[in-house]
Amino acid sequence: MSTLAEKAFQQGEGILRMAPNWVPRSFCIPGGRLKLHPADLYAFGTHRGGIDERWFASTVKADNGTLTLPDEGLSYVVCGKGDTAEKILFKDVVAELGALLLGEDLWQRFGTFPVFAKFFDNRQALPFHLHHRKEHADLVGQPPKPEAYYFPPQMNNHLGEFPYTFFGLEPGTTPEDIKTCLRRWNSGDNGILDFSRAYRLTLGTGWNIPAGILHAPGSLCTYEPQWASDIYAMFQSLVNDVPFGWDMLTHYVPEERKQDLDFIASLIDWDANTDPQFRRHHLLLPQPVKPVEEMQAEGALQYRVVYGSPLFSSKEVQVLPGRSVILKDEGAYSAVVIQGYGTMGVWEVESPALIRFGQLTNDEFFVSETAARLGVRVENRSASEPLVILQTFGPQPLTSQER
Repeated sequence: MSTLAEKAFQQGEGILRMAPNWVPRSFCIPGGRLKLHPADLYAFGTHRGGIDERWFASTVKADNGTLTLPDEGLSYVVCGKGDTAEKILFKDVVAELGALLLGEDLWQRFGTFPVFAKFFDNRQALPFHLHHRKEHADLVGQPPKPEAYYFPPQMNNHLGEFPYTFFGLEPGTTPEDIKTCLRRWNSGDNGILDFSRAYRLTLGTGWNIPAGILHAPGSLCTYEPQWASDIYAMFQSLVNDVPFGWDMLTHYVPEERKQDLDFIASLIDWDANTDPQFRRHHLLLPQPVKPVEEMQAEGALQYRVVYGSPLFSSKEVQVLPGRSVILKDEGAYSAVVIQGYGTMGVWEVESPALIRFGQLTNDEFFVSETAARLGVRVENRSASEPLVILQTFGPQPLTSQER
């Protein structure tokens, strides 16, 4: 093996070590729970806003306006160790290794790893917004963006200023109601949250939010698996006393439709948003992959924490103190260690207490399909606390009938 991508794959025996991937947002105030050093929260410059996101296994560039850096949002793979370590873009590694990394199914269908996960960490609630469904995203040459949320207790030493999320619209809300709010855009608060309801967020649970559903994520530090896209439409004109321009609503609307309120209202999936059983249909409670007693005997507790979508899923793995297990999975996945220390395959792994901007860590990895199917040995070297790993997988393989 001669290329950097091949060397990285060989070094990790099918498990890639990843570099931290920080993303700023100009309209957010960081919650300070990403383990990034407080002095580095504005490492991109105060004009870019604070760092309140960390992306995992991303092949998509962040969209932060004209000042976005060429590689902003793109993940890097680390090859080598210490001062001689080199980095290569994850998307380039995927393009070069193809099916060797992703498996034939994902590679043939998508030609990339089509999902990524992130931590987003906001002190306050985000604006009420949605992500476009395919029919609307296609009009501006973008992928759609379904997503889901999980709230890890390990990442939430405080709950921020508003640990509630507005989801959807009150049953009976009409397009005319929303268009009335949009007409008030430049009058301060356009009142759109009057047509929604807030749900209290609970640590250790999550939500599944397909594209087209309005939501204003609350102030918990959140693990978010999603489709590889950064498309959005902000429907709230004033958030935390900060006004938002009309462009934040229409940035991903065709030029000739940017003032067309009927079209903008059509971005909303009306049936899904006004579902009277919204909580029942979208709340995610952790599901053990097998009986808890059986998993305890084997040495690790595994829970499905994001499910219900054919496009992505996530598990939380808790290797018990002093135990080792072989984790076998059906597909490639990204992994981040959020508690404890030990080993994962050939790698030493640990959840860092504090990270400097630009520093490499030992908490983030990408596991190839081959390694996942063969099984990854994970050892918890702590005698007192679990080794906790979040895994995110891509689309489910097609069945023979679907092919």
